Amino acid sequence: YMKTVFLAGGMGTRLSEETTKIPKPMIKIGNLPILFHIMKHYSNYNFNKFVVCGGYKYNLIKKFFDNNQNLQKKNKVNWSVEIINTGLKTQTGARIKKIKNFIEKDDLFFMTYGDGISDVNISKLLEFHKKHKKIATLTAVRPLPRFGNIKLNKNKISSFSEKDKLQEGWINGGFFVLNKKVFEYINNRENCIFEREPLQNLSKDGELMAYKHEGFWQPMDTLRDKNHLNEIYKKRKLSWLG
Repeated sequence: YMKTVFLAGGMGTRLSEETTKIPKPMIKIGNLPILFHIMKHYSNYNFNKFVVCGGYKYNLIKKFFDNNQNLQKKNKVNWSVEIINTGLKTQTGARIKKIKNFIEKDDLFFMTYGDGISDVNISKLLEFHKKHKKIATLTAVRPLPRFGNIKLNKNKISSFSEKDKLQEGWINGGFFVLNKKVFEYINNRENCIFEREPLQNLSKDGELMAYKHEGFWQPMDTLRDKNHLNEIYKKRKLSWLG
């Protein structure tokens, strides 16, 4: 019954060609939004309860899932999807904090970004998290150096930095498993960025693990990324769809 939380509220400015009309998670790969593809991946592992932290044009996400009983039938999925308006300018940490009450019953929940696709094995990721008994596990991936870096000591994260273009290596690929205690690391400010103090403090406290994923991982940050994902889709190489 674990829930999966999606961060889907940002403006997606680097894809402004598309995002003037629709929020980034609604940009299509093939004929379905990237968000649907990511949900489908969790659904392949029988996790079908989704909480979407919307913001920018969140009503379009809501509309898509409200109208999509048929879509769900057609794709043979049986999902519960809650779309929450977490505010327009809210940062990632604050968005997570705002859905705290949607998680109350469970100790653990998944969290990922609404614009990154991977074929990470969700069951193995969860198993890894439970085995290490820490508050947070992120999926570490090794793409071209473009994002935040993490230093690994065996599998424990010893330091986390948001942007470091010089150091190649493992980066935060999303696909988190989080214990409810994570909310204690997130303050109540709208501008709390999850990838800064919360993750930095979790790593200082030895509470942040990295599950290394060597397989497919692709964010959709630019038009080039979008075209790349659509090429893969056309070739029917849908590793993330199982």
